[in-house]
Amino acid sequence: MSVIERLAKYRWILLAICLAALLLLLPTGGDGAEESTASEAELRLEAVLAGIDGAGRVSVLYSENGAAVVCDGASDAAVRLDIVRAVAAYTGLGADRISVLPMQSE
Repeated sequence: MSVIERLAKYRWILLAICLAALLLLLPTGGDGAEESTASEAELRLEAVLAGIDGAGRVSVLYSENGAAVVCDGASDAAVRLDIVRAVAAYTGLGADRISVLPMQSE
């Protein structure tokens, strides 16, 4: 049996291997769009949270796993509760995944 006859016998397997190799070489589409969406969400949250009475300056770090909010008014329990409720409503995260911390004074 010649090499060509052997290759013809396994042509479907060879075709599948070639297609798999080609798929591995294709780009995955990770163009950073997810990062910009997270930044937009953080900016929107900051704008809303800054409007909470007593919150003061606000900075937000948000991911699908949790959120961290640093603000001037974090020492007040009522402000912390309002912030946790607002972040939970916006993100769908549970209160156990939201941290509200005091901002360092300048």
